[in-house]
Amino acid sequence: MSREQQAVARARKAFETGRSKSVEYRINQLKNLQRLFSERQKEIAAAIKKDLNKTEVGAQFYETLGLEGEISLFIKNLKEWAAPRHVKKNLLTMSDTVYIHPEPLGVVLVIGAWNYPWAVTIRPLIGAIAAGNAAVVKPSEVCVHTSKVMEDLLPIYIDKELYPVVTGGVPETQELLRQKFDHIFYTGNSTVGKVIMEAAAKHLTPVTLELGGKSPCYIDKNCDISIACRRVTWGKYSNCGQTCIAPDYILCEPSIQNRVIEEVKKCIKEFYTDNPKTCPDYGRIINQRHFKRVMAMLEDSNIAVGGENDESDCYIAPTVLRDVKPEAKVMQEEIFGPLLPILPVSSLDEAIKLINKGEKPLALYVFSPDNKVIERMRDETSSGGFLANDCLVHYSVSALPFGGVGNSGIGCYHGKFSFDRLSHLRGCLVKKLKMEGVNDMRYPPHTLKKLGWARFFILNTVDVGWVGRMALLAALVMVAAVVIQVI
Repeated sequence: MSREQQAVARARKAFETGRSKSVEYRINQLKNLQRLFSERQKEIAAAIKKDLNKTEVGAQFYETLGLEGEISLFIKNLKEWAAPRHVKKNLLTMSDTVYIHPEPLGVVLVIGAWNYPWAVTIRPLIGAIAAGNAAVVKPSEVCVHTSKVMEDLLPIYIDKELYPVVTGGVPETQELLRQKFDHIFYTGNSTVGKVIMEAAAKHLTPVTLELGGKSPCYIDKNCDISIACRRVTWGKYSNCGQTCIAPDYILCEPSIQNRVIEEVKKCIKEFYTDNPKTCPDYGRIINQRHFKRVMAMLEDSNIAVGGENDESDCYIAPTVLRDVKPEAKVMQEEIFGPLLPILPVSSLDEAIKLINKGEKPLALYVFSPDNKVIERMRDETSSGGFLANDCLVHYSVSALPFGGVGNSGIGCYHGKFSFDRLSHLRGCLVKKLKMEGVNDMRYPPHTLKKLGWARFFILNTVDVGWVGRMALLAALVMVAAVVIQVI
């Protein structure tokens, strides 16, 4: 039996003990996970520094701060979320107990990504733990140091049988995908997403795929261009552009292109100094393979700002490209690097048309003071998330579902959406063995008179308080008596 098979088998066996079904047990595991981030921050940050050149403050800001908030949210609300949820009933089920009972799916596979290795691996794990599942955690092998720290630390703080960590590369992931899971949660690119979905289909395993795509950013000529560019610059070059919801390219009218370039250039200097290579807050491309991939995108584009690079250091300067054509290499796939193409468009209509020609993106950004422009962009396009006059920050709102649509992903998570996504929302109805006369209308022989009574009972929903329920129940008994006589 392979190491991967053993991990899945142990997780399944641990789940079958039933201990993860206790809400108190889940909360205790979440508190332990919370403690990990307060006690081991330096180890976490040191590994991220080696992998992505993030500072300790940057690691907390972009990786663990959001996780701490998410865990606190779950601890506060888990008892309510896990409790039975009563629903509206029709007259036919008025005397019954009808509710939704959230229950664990079973064993979940969480496959993380390398760009935010803690944030996008642990956030789904939080949902899996909270929903009462076992979870096999597969961190990205691309972040070598972070993967090792995760492998070392998670078993110290949370149940190592219920939540095993499996490290390794493609062969290990392939072996995991041969196993039967009750849900697979993957964060990464659409190419691998198709492989995940194909493997899951063999076991009819449901999936959540958090992918990416070319997230557009339209800048209206009437907006405050200085503020817009400041926010776009932050959104684009954070983590060296290696963010799934980074603004991938700018759409704007030709009349403001030069102004946009100058404002972005000014912000790059403000954020990362005259020499971003020596700035501690500016990251690096994850490895040389991705360095070469990003650099190849520059071949047929005009560089307006930046372009400096150093392959030995995996460094690419914050770069702006001007007068980019839709057929340029940089426009054929998600950039996932610090290149910001600007595509001049004649109008909002042309911008919307160009966006709709491509695959549906994970995020869509518009900067405008005009609500009509914002609403048109929202209503005439489709994307996983939509944000007006800022970048990235919708990810931080746990009350919003985060996920893609079409090529940018399947399913959503964050906050209660994570809990519901990784739970089976089981519909339950408990009926008493009384008042059988009411049921006569459903038994053969079927007649038009019975159909008439059935329409009355089924098509009328009720949502009343305790007193109303008692009164309605009394009325229902009387109606039942009439029905019995008539039928």
